[in-house]
This record gives sequence, structure tokens and C-alpha cells, in this order.
Amino acid sequence: MSKTGGYRRRILDSELDELLLALPAIAIEGAKGVGKTASAEQRASEVFRLDVPAERSAAETNPVRLVSRGQAVLIDEWQYVPELWDRVRRAVDAGAAPGSFLLTGSSSGLATGTHSGAGRIVSLQMRPLAFAERHPGIASVSLRDLLTGARPAVDGASTFTVEDYTDEILASGFPGLRGLTGASLTSQLDGYLRRIVDRDFPELGHSVRNPAALRRWMAAYGAATATTVSFEKIRDAATGGEDRKPAKSTVQPYRDVLERLFIIDSVPAWQPTQHRIRELGQPPKHHLVDPALAARLVRAEKGALLAGGSPGPVITRDGSLLGALFESLVTQSLRVYAEAVHGSIGHLRTHRGDHEVDLIVERDDGRVIAVEVKLGATPGDREVRHLHWLAEQVGDEILDAVVVTTGTTAYRRSDGIAVVPAALLGP
Repeated sequence: MSKTGGYRRRILDSELDELLLALPAIAIEGAKGVGKTASAEQRASEVFRLDVPAERSAAETNPVRLVSRGQAVLIDEWQYVPELWDRVRRAVDAGAAPGSFLLTGSSSGLATGTHSGAGRIVSLQMRPLAFAERHPGIASVSLRDLLTGARPAVDGASTFTVEDYTDEILASGFPGLRGLTGASLTSQLDGYLRRIVDRDFPELGHSVRNPAALRRWMAAYGAATATTVSFEKIRDAATGGEDRKPAKSTVQPYRDVLERLFIIDSVPAWQPTQHRIRELGQPPKHHLVDPALAARLVRAEKGALLAGGSPGPVITRDGSLLGALFESLVTQSLRVYAEAVHGSIGHLRTHRGDHEVDLIVERDDGRVIAVEVKLGATPGDREVRHLHWLAEQVGDEILDAVVVTTGTTAYRRSDGIAVVPAALLGP
């Protein structure tokens, strides 16, 4: 049972509470600062913080004591002492009671010789605050209801404007940054990004010989938000078109480590299980875990974004950078909502780019909701043409079709497509 107080309940908490009633060990993973520890602490009777040197040293000296303390033990940032993962796994094999262990970790990938924990330790991923968590109580359209395939009525009104959504993009979904503005916010975001380069890479065993090159690559990746451009083009953008570029063997670890740190949170290409659609592309769609990080990496400011500017490295894209960052905000939120109902997220793009759908939400049975994200308020027929094309391809396998907008009213078009302001979409 979770504790009371000033804690802001997360969407993931409902699944966490349910699993702890039946399973002995749960791992909560995600980027630093998303709120993993705060959620786990609500359910822990004892906490061991392994990012604190003294507590880490004690755990390394006597790891047995951490797994023999009774129920609801939280091992925070367990990856600092990888041996503890195996000890928890063995405690589960020995019959640990439901709710015995909570582990949190800010990097994926286990040390050599460490068992995966499959079948013993269940992992959940936490992301920054979804829109419905930032502004609870205003969502009027439920993803869960849309996934029933009943084509429910959609309604509700929102006061959020394009300027408000731009503020939300820049404000970040990291709980500890909410409420910060101006120099305080940018300093915190800059510090977060600096820590990735200066501390997180070395902690994962990757010495960064040229920190400036890594920062440029991260800025180029941020500029590529919501695109499927190749990593070669991202590498080009990071070097400003110079003939001398860092070798692929140099930049490949950038991507690998940032994925392990949950900073890169790309959306995979959707692979339909029920129907074969010809010439589907395979590249992922690029996203960082929080669009505020992308905006800060390219030094995007509100005025320039609203004016249609695209600061930072040059990346070829359809539409404005603000549109891409808005799509990233919607994507981050929709992933949280989808995972709450055990759905998965992908994107669709044919090889030649003649058909694409921003997001595909898939149920376990392979049936889907198709989602387009538009910075405008009122989508016209041109903005929904790919949704109609997909419906023609997969027939009854498409449960619903949605356009997420910056408008003020939720409704269904005469063709049945739901139009939903981002602020009104929830789990």
C-alpha cells in the first residue's frame, strides 16, 4: 500500500500496486529524474541508496544484509552494485513473499555474468510526467476507451493554446523541474545534460575523449526529433558538413550509451502481424525521453519556435521544429497511456515516404489505433489522408483513428476520425 502525503500519484502506480500484491520483485527503470525513487519510496519500509558512496560501500562489503531485511526493501540505483540483482533473483527463487523487493535503476544492460532476472524480476519503465499527470483531471478522452474499438463519442473543451503547449515542451516533464522558469530552468536542464557527458558515460565505462563532439552529436539528435533521418545524416549535422567527421566507431557508442541511460527513447517502426503492407520502412523515429532536452540541446526559445525557427544543427524535416517537439510531447504522453493498458507504440512510414502515420498504438491482439499529430487546431482532409489509406490496408484491424491537435474542442469528423486536443487525451 502506498503512503500518503505530498506525493503526486503517477499513472504507473496502479500497475505497480497490482504487481506488488502478486510478485516478489519489481524493477522500475528510467532516466534519472523521472520519479522512480519517489514512487518506490511510497511502498518501501526500508531504503538503500546506492548512489550515496557510504551506502554503496556498505552494500559492496555486506550485500547479504540488503536481501534479508524482510518485506518492501527498496534498493535504489541497484546498478552501482550489480551483484545485488543476482542476490534478489536468488531470494525470489528461495520463496520471497510478494512485495519483498523494489529495485530502481537509471541504466539498462546488466553486468557480465549477471542473470537477466527473466521470470523472477519484472521490469517497468517510468518516463517523465505525461500531460495527464502534469494537469490531472482535465482529460476527457480515454485511450483505453478508444482501444475497445467501439468508436466512443469524444467531447470536451480545453483552454490550452499553441503558446501553452510550447511552454509545456520547454518546461519539461521531470518532476523536480516543474515550477522552475527562466534561468533556473535552463540551468537545471544544462546541468542534467552536462552530467550525462561528464559522469554518466564514465560510470558506464565509456571514456569520452572529446566531450564537445558528444555534445554536438546530442544536439544533432535533438534537432532530428520526430524524424527518421539516418544516423549518417545526424553525424553530418553534428559536424556542420565538414569533410573530417568522427568515425562511425566513435559515434556508435554515443547512441548505445544514451539508449542504456534511457535518454534516447526512439519509436520503433510498426510491423503489422495480421496484414502485410508493402514497402514498410524499418528505421526508428527519433525522440529523446523529454522534448525539453531536445529543445535545450538546440537552444530553442519560445519566441523563435512560435515564429517557425529551427535553431541548432540543420536537419531536413517536414514542418517546423515546434511541430516536431509537439509530436514528441504527445508521443511521450501516449507511451505512458499505452503502457498502462499493456499496449505498444510504433510508427509507420513506407520506404519512399509516400505514406506515413505518426503513431500506431497496438493491442496485444494486433489491432491498432492510428494517430496523427498536428500542430494546427482543425485538421482538413489532407491531414487525415494517411489514416484513410491505412484503414483501406488493414480493414477491421484498425480500431479507431485519431488526430491530436492544439485545438480547443474534441469531436468526431463526419468521416468518423476523432479530433482530440493533446490536453484532453488521457489513459
